[in-house]
Amino acid sequence: MGNGTQSEPVDVVYTDGEVLVNEAGETAEAILLRNGRVAAVGSTAEVLQASGPLTERQNLDGATVIPGLIDSHPHLLHFSAFQAPLVDITGARSHDDILEAIRRKAEQTPKGEWIVTTPVGEPHYFHRRSWRDLAEGMLPDRHVLDRATQEHPVAIQAWAPVTPNVCAMNSAALAVLGIDSSTPDRVENVWIEKDATGAPTGILRGNVNNYYNFDPFFCEILQKMPPLVQPDLVVDPLIQAMSGYNAFGITTIHEAHAMDPALIDVYRGLRAQDLLTLRVKASHELEPSAMPWDERMSTEDLRARLEHALADRKLDDDWLRVDGITACVWGTCYSGALPWHTPYADPWGGTTTGSRWISEENTRFAMDFCAKHGLRLSLCAGSPVEHDEFLELTAQAMKKYDLDSSGFHLYAGYMIREEQAKRYAELGYDMTISMSFTFGKADMMAERMGPEALRLLNPLRHLVDSGLTVAASMDWGPINPWELMQFAITHQQGLSGRSNAGPAQVVSRQEAFQMWTANGAKVMGWDGIGRLQPGYHADLAILDRNPITCDLDALPSTQALRTIVGGRIVHDNGSL
Repeated sequence: MGNGTQSEPVDVVYTDGEVLVNEAGETAEAILLRNGRVAAVGSTAEVLQASGPLTERQNLDGATVIPGLIDSHPHLLHFSAFQAPLVDITGARSHDDILEAIRRKAEQTPKGEWIVTTPVGEPHYFHRRSWRDLAEGMLPDRHVLDRATQEHPVAIQAWAPVTPNVCAMNSAALAVLGIDSSTPDRVENVWIEKDATGAPTGILRGNVNNYYNFDPFFCEILQKMPPLVQPDLVVDPLIQAMSGYNAFGITTIHEAHAMDPALIDVYRGLRAQDLLTLRVKASHELEPSAMPWDERMSTEDLRARLEHALADRKLDDDWLRVDGITACVWGTCYSGALPWHTPYADPWGGTTTGSRWISEENTRFAMDFCAKHGLRLSLCAGSPVEHDEFLELTAQAMKKYDLDSSGFHLYAGYMIREEQAKRYAELGYDMTISMSFTFGKADMMAERMGPEALRLLNPLRHLVDSGLTVAASMDWGPINPWELMQFAITHQQGLSGRSNAGPAQVVSRQEAFQMWTANGAKVMGWDGIGRLQPGYHADLAILDRNPITCDLDALPSTQALRTIVGGRIVHDNGSL
């Protein structure tokens, strides 16, 4: 590889450990890698016999070799791009920590230019650690932030998907934004905290997220601040993010949601420079709906996007493939936008039944286009209301074009009835789930929608039993595939610590592992990955434990000692 952190492929045989050959947990004693492929798997004697005189032999010392993990919904580029321009205060423990980080940045920043920081705590839900855990129990207000610098506007961001949320500004930032004593205490769904004299404190609450936020007032604020994504700062953070994924044992990702052509071009640029350390499949977005500047499109605009996605397909590259298009029809991810069959509490004290982004007419048009031209359609969906519509429209499109299988793909789908899962399987869908939604949203759903939401949330058992091929992903996190694999068994909710585990939810450890390996490959349509068998790509991770048989409580602490993609070492912690 071109960045100097990976070794070129060599013939190597690994022995004296355990090799998890496939998703069924079948094991072998040794594995031979040759020319970037798996050449042999089996007993030590069999594999050594297949190796040549110049083959390097490495002792696993009891470690476990597994197929490389596959994250089918990572947002790796988005999250690294969002964070790139920011001062990182995620690990801050006090106001002094925050001020010190801002001071250091101020020393390097021309006067008058913005300094913007991350939130405090663990992205992206901030359940386990947030600004509440600062020594002071609150974010610093403008008076505190002014001690770091009065010559730069300063803002502490609030990140989606938490809503309502809180952010903080210093005095210079309030001046630039035009927020003063004359500004109402509430504008749209943003509350402006004020002191006893009526002066703003710099603390803003409510709909103040950096994205998945269409509040008119806060969108005006965002337009006066630095852009959320700065293109010249994207590449290096993405390379670092890929390295972080390699350190978990991840070897392949599917960037299918919110991918504009310019973002796919970032991956193309890395591929051209031989800088990819993950295999990447990317899919275009039909109608972007995550950023404040996104606008609804006409049918003709959608037609142009669909035709571009069809023309842009590329499936013959072993490192970067482009295929398919993704539609987020409703407000799947942001608060108060998820469709529901009865009114439920929104974050602002009212009620809602959801907020649609793409019309039924345009959804039907997209399905017809994809069915006619064989373009894979991925649908982001969250609730049974969406599933009823999508199943009906899919059946109509298949009948219209005389298809036996749609070949479509359901993203998230985190609340789904058993009969809907079976119908999706009958229509030829695959599915990607994320236990992120159980960890991050279950408590909110229970509060706003009631116990029915929890009964329907991430029913992995029903999904598997329906015949769907189910792949796994991290999405908003926690950013730890091993912990999310654990959640597929425990179904633990991140805020309360409760569980919605029931007969519809719980799968076996082996099934959870399969979702992160072979099923990920199948859902992506990428042959030669997800298993360790002769002829497959040498994509693997060497772990300090067997993830199928280790103690369940120990699973989140799994360490990748070495990660290999195409026979090249992309991560090594020095243990081997």
